[in-house]
Amino acid sequence: MSRKEFMVRSGAAAVAAVSTSAYGAVNPNEPWQIGCYIRPWNQFEHNVALDAIAEAGFKYTGLLTTKPNNQFGINVNTTPDEAAAIGEECRRRGLAVPSAYGGDILLESVETGIAGMRRLIDNCAAAQVANLMMGGVGTPELAEVYYKAIGESCGYAEDKGIGISVKPHGGTNATGPQCRALLEKVNKKNFRLWYDPGNIYYYSDGTLNPVDDAATVDGLVVGMSVKDYREPKTVDVTPGTGMVDFAGVLARLKQGGFTSGPLIVECLQPGTESELLAEAKKAFALVTSLASRN
Repeated sequence: MSRKEFMVRSGAAAVAAVSTSAYGAVNPNEPWQIGCYIRPWNQFEHNVALDAIAEAGFKYTGLLTTKPNNQFGINVNTTPDEAAAIGEECRRRGLAVPSAYGGDILLESVETGIAGMRRLIDNCAAAQVANLMMGGVGTPELAEVYYKAIGESCGYAEDKGIGISVKPHGGTNATGPQCRALLEKVNKKNFRLWYDPGNIYYYSDGTLNPVDDAATVDGLVVGMSVKDYREPKTVDVTPGTGMVDFAGVLARLKQGGFTSGPLIVECLQPGTESELLAEAKKAFALVTSLASRN
């Protein structure tokens, strides 16, 4: 079986399973896919990020911008050929891609939103990305069109073996209960939650503990951005050095059904290339330890 066939079949099987399954798992003998987004290397070219992620020990990566204008990632302006080349760049380093952030879609109408979603889904398929992560919208008046477009696109994504997720990201989707309400309204089996404990702290100005918030999202989570938080209001820190109790968060998410799936580091302490590599290695050790306990 080719890698592409395997990714598609894995995604399709996960869609058909219960909502607590880990969408995009690429190895049934490896329940947790420990990865790192390329975001921490946003001041460097993408090859620097991918080389460092692989050298740090990760076998998985996520697409979430390097350099200005999202030059290495998935968005509505990316062509399928460009997306395929992105996926090949990752695989050349032995990195599978469970998650890609899609950025914004046009919300002039539901139709323009659907068109944007289909472009994102096509690009994820071309890059062999298992899950398209969306950031939500900040204003309630846009939410109706946004989530209608997502809901109308879920079948198209399912046919291609791709999941869609939203993450806690402020605005109308800043907390677990807000995200649950949105997901239940859309009510599609392959539209689920990508949990982000750092953002729970960030958008609540450090007042909402993600261990408590995690208790509100039982049955919804298919992946997690391993992101920490530190005062005064920053998430650009290496996991394990801030306020997030990752062991507590993961234990609570597991209690709610998230027993396998992607755990992808999103942020690291900024620095030089060598400093970022050292921080990535620390993050890999932390998440590996967490996964072994859960």
